[in-house]
Amino acid sequence: MHQLPNLITLLRCVLIVPTAWAVLTGRPVLAFGLFLAAGISDGVDGWLARRFDWRSRFGAIADPLADKVMVAVIYVVLALEAVLPVWLAALVVLRDVVILGGALAWHFLVDRLELAPTRLGKLNTATHVLFVGGVLATRTGPPLEAFAVLVDPGIWLIAVLTLVSGGHYVWVWSGYAADRRAES
Repeated sequence: MHQLPNLITLLRCVLIVPTAWAVLTGRPVLAFGLFLAAGISDGVDGWLARRFDWRSRFGAIADPLADKVMVAVIYVVLALEAVLPVWLAALVVLRDVVILGGALAWHFLVDRLELAPTRLGKLNTATHVLFVGGVLATRTGPPLEAFAVLVDPGIWLIAVLTLVSGGHYVWVWSGYAADRRAES
């Protein structure tokens, strides 16, 4: 049973392709439903891992990675469908590539990396999930399509939060690197 959170995370990874497919083939209700199921599964696997102490190194890496990949893929697909601007999808993906590249460099060049997202990073991820879920929801038709007026302001909120949280990670990890050099 202690692997149940990891299995749920893997299921969330499997949902990425059909969710993207549903967006690309004009099935907004299905896309929203699959994205919602992925979001619920994220909450369930995290709750199980904490509640029953079923945490694992795999889960600590795979869970946030599954979130990032799902969100990034949906941003790219929504940009391909001209629902969101291409520059926003590129910004979101670039931020995560920079963070992942920095994490891998640290892990292989400096020391084993213990993943610990910052509060700002968690806020960023939660905001992205809510925003993308909201955009998908507005495409399902009435009554949720009325919330489409929030998409444009949301784009700017997401852009600012993406830049600030990405800069924060670079700043924090640059500080760790400077401290490590000072110790040597």
